Amino acid sequence: MTGPRILALDQGTSNTKALLINGSGHVIARASVPLRTDYPQPGWAEQSATEIWTSVQAAIAEVMSRGGTAPVDAIAIANQRETLVLWDSQTGQPIAPAMIWQCRRTAADCAALIAAGHDAQVIAATGLGINPLFPASKLGWAMRNLPEVAALLAKGRLRAGTVDSWLLWNLTAGRTFATDHSNASRTQLFDTARLAFSPELADLFGASVDCLPQALPSDSHFGDTAEGTTALGSGIPIRAMMGDSHAALYGHGIRKPGGVKATYGTGSSLMTLTPVRKTPANGISGTIAWTDRAGTAFALEGNITVSAQAAAFAARLLGLPDAAALSALAQTVPDAGGVTFVPALAGLGAPHWHDGARGTIGGMTHGTGPAHLARATIDAIAHQIADVFEAMQAEIGQPLGALCADGGASGNRFLMQVQADLIDRPVLSARVEEIGAIGVAGMALAAMGCPDLPAFESERFVPCLALADRQAARRRWAGAIRQAMV
Repeated sequence: MTGPRILALDQGTSNTKALLINGSGHVIARASVPLRTDYPQPGWAEQSATEIWTSVQAAIAEVMSRGGTAPVDAIAIANQRETLVLWDSQTGQPIAPAMIWQCRRTAADCAALIAAGHDAQVIAATGLGINPLFPASKLGWAMRNLPEVAALLAKGRLRAGTVDSWLLWNLTAGRTFATDHSNASRTQLFDTARLAFSPELADLFGASVDCLPQALPSDSHFGDTAEGTTALGSGIPIRAMMGDSHAALYGHGIRKPGGVKATYGTGSSLMTLTPVRKTPANGISGTIAWTDRAGTAFALEGNITVSAQAAAFAARLLGLPDAAALSALAQTVPDAGGVTFVPALAGLGAPHWHDGARGTIGGMTHGTGPAHLARATIDAIAHQIADVFEAMQAEIGQPLGALCADGGASGNRFLMQVQADLIDRPVLSARVEEIGAIGVAGMALAAMGCPDLPAFESERFVPCLALADRQAARRRWAGAIRQAMV
């Protein structure tokens, strides 16, 4: 028996994936549709909310054409987080481009709130330090700068939500306006102790809770598909929604503190469960991993703004076709030759949180060649993960175990070995590419009374760098970070 068939949607920054997954966790069929990001001004990052939805429709149509005629029993959604979508409930149309998680347009607004002493209050309620990453300041910016937003709010027609809410609205033809606790916890408007959106936080950011969705447990029955919205037809229940990083943690089978995962995507997220809700320090955020029948699972997280995207950026600088070519070039030299590349292309995220940081390349000499810069880029991705890994250990006060890796760049065996060397822990790279989709499908299956998905195979990378060499590399990187923040 393979059990129910779940259509898992993995709506990411660079593409939208749809997977048909059976009750054993095996992928029956998959489809992927690329997605464009626009950068209209320095520090701004946007996507078309309409294109996000049409990419979902296209991915569903394609995967259904490949997956046979058996019915779909439920839908599960994993999504890029912290992206704010604004739309008119009457027309169902977006009001403006979606401000994605990379958008830094509210940096000055956030700096002013921090200078006024509000950071501690916000961290105590949400676990998140004030930062443009999160939708709270973006919604406040929209209220002040987009007249139609305030006008629709006054009429009761404004809807403001993360991508999961936008997809759910469209799948149900506007019948359901909701989010799950994991996505809600990333808005910086959600009190994670009360499990409710906070009017006080909304007032602080110049926003409003009146336009926000209902926040529900991650394994809720969120609604049913409406006829004509996709190739699926009507009446299919949406049985799970989670932010993509949370879904990856769940997909790795991490259910108790001590395990830690890193997702290597456009940016990166490290997450580890905590036994209780924590008010964090050390540049790490507190968050809700998920809420299910067992209750609310809390976690610590560190978000890196530019991770694997750095490889594509460096490849373009070096005239290489793609990140794979960059990695191949990096492996032609034994090390970076003293070169460091800090990919602070949109400021620095965890654990440094410095919006004014800029990308820097240092340590070059007459002997520096393209291969050294390529190697420095691979090293930079791993060093950023190591920064968060070490900050998490400082936060919880005890060593973390092996690092579970997922995301596109986790398939780079060279990067995974460098990562193991820099954190001095084994790295377990998932041999399943779509771990977030499988995770949220597992959540949906659990909600339907099915057993937990079996563990999948991982490739193990064991650290082999000498202690003195690792310490020297980490010191050199720390110096480069200080330079980037000057």
